[in-house]
Amino acid sequence: MEVYLIRHTTPVFEPGLIYGRTELLLHDDFPSELKVVQSQLDMDFDITYSSPALRCTELARALSPVFSTDDRLQELNFGEWEGKTWDTVDQQALRAWTDDYVNVCTPGGESLMQMHARVNEFWEELVKTDYQRVAIVTHAGVIRLILSIVNQIVLTSVFDIKVAYGEVVPVRING
Repeated sequence: MEVYLIRHTTPVFEPGLIYGRTELLLHDDFPSELKVVQSQLDMDFDITYSSPALRCTELARALSPVFSTDDRLQELNFGEWEGKTWDTVDQQALRAWTDDYVNVCTPGGESLMQMHARVNEFWEELVKTDYQRVAIVTHAGVIRLILSIVNQIVLTSVFDIKVAYGEVVPVRING
């Protein structure tokens, strides 16, 4: 199976904004970024999946008129911090989270371990299918977690995996 992990293109946001689940519009450069993504995907897919976030579904729709959304492909849920900036959230809670983001939840949100569980559930279901070519339009966090599953990378190192806006990351699964 060939899986193409595709990060959404550049969204519009202010620096420092916490926007895991926050809906964002795509940058005016979307048409040119779309062409770059399309140039890396010269093939038909058996299925295209997308996070339900608007910044993902707009790209998924442009790549394939038929696609399926899956809530498990959403970015980290930052809970009460969504839409705020890093400098405006409770700094003690922020320190506790940054000291152990794998296990500690943001207030009203989820931990990286919880996110990993839902992404892993999606991945395990996908690899059991008979699809040959799959596109997944999602977020950097989800792509990092899938790559950590495939390459057996510990969760404390997932942020070492860099994923640019509009980047296409191919993954080949055998058996």
